[in-house]
Amino acid sequence: MSSANILVLNCGSSSIKFAIFNMRQNSVLISGLAERLYEVEPVISWSGEFKGNTTITDQGHQAALDKLATLLAEWDILDTLSGIGHRVVHGGEKFSASTLLNEDNLAALKSLNHLAPLHNPVNMQGIDACKKLLPNLPQVAVFDTAFHQTMPEHAYMYAVPQQWYQDHGVRKYGFHGTSYRYIVQACAQQLNKPTNELNILCAHLGNGCSASAIVNGQSVDTSMGLTPLDGLIMGTRCGSVDPGLIEFIMNAENASISDVMESLNKKSGLLGLSQCSNDMRTLLSEEADGNTLASRAINTFCYRIARELAALSASLPTIDAIVFTGGIGEHAAAVRQRIINFWPNAQITLDAEHNRSNGNEQGIISQADSPMVMVLATNEELMIAQDCYELCNND
Repeated sequence: MSSANILVLNCGSSSIKFAIFNMRQNSVLISGLAERLYEVEPVISWSGEFKGNTTITDQGHQAALDKLATLLAEWDILDTLSGIGHRVVHGGEKFSASTLLNEDNLAALKSLNHLAPLHNPVNMQGIDACKKLLPNLPQVAVFDTAFHQTMPEHAYMYAVPQQWYQDHGVRKYGFHGTSYRYIVQACAQQLNKPTNELNILCAHLGNGCSASAIVNGQSVDTSMGLTPLDGLIMGTRCGSVDPGLIEFIMNAENASISDVMESLNKKSGLLGLSQCSNDMRTLLSEEADGNTLASRAINTFCYRIARELAALSASLPTIDAIVFTGGIGEHAAAVRQRIINFWPNAQITLDAEHNRSNGNEQGIISQADSPMVMVLATNEELMIAQDCYELCNND
């Protein structure tokens, strides 16, 4: 009988989550995180059957992946794997479900890099590194965009020349779908409700941020668009801005289109507003020390989330819960409170103690007489492992 161990790689814009799952026992053997990859001293840490941490000598994703490969060899994990599952941000119109990778769809996948320039290229780095390390091991791509394929046409179409959609697939796709798929299952379980009857608003807040309206367990609208640049303010991404800004800055700064897009993707968001950091932990500390630019960045970030959730609420017939997830959503009580403060007509009152502790036993942070607000930890890695195991064993 082949091993049921699955390696999951989730290469984000500034971090890499990894985990080894035993799918027969439904258990995590080892999990870890390489983070702050572009800051002064990147670090990788892990726990489970082995536990430890170490600094990474160089910045960037490739250095972190090289270090992870060394660790996997030291742990004698490589020979026990039956498949590797990868988070891939953008599947375009070519990929609407998780896919077992081969040479043909790897080429198709690489052709989508321009749609998610901060993410798909680093996702591909993980795939390429694993292919070199274990060339005969099956690899599966799990797409962030797949969950949002249920959006109705009136939600995903742009009011642009339709030739753009027909020739280039220009439309809203949405992202963080693997996270939302997990949250739907977790929320339904906590509320003791069938997933196909669950109506929620969910905000996935990390270095990348989005919000989604979910009706009967399915996505009906979301804040991100053609690319992960649209929607909410993020760590280094601008979110929604007037498209005319691009031509304006090109003329004003004598800049190329690539220069402007580089700034919108990597020098904007919380970093651009605060001029000091894209990390919410740093900004909250700076605000406490009197940094007014940090305070402005946090307030603008929170206001835009409140506004987006209010707009998305129009898509739901009823709201069973408003759910916060992602690194900021799960851990930053002050940010959650500020978002609610910017949304007064929702008439939400948080329970201060439950909010400080990131939720009661059900994850609820609102008072009993308030519309329900929850904090639920997402687990994209588990969803990726499940898809990978199923596809590898159906082959």
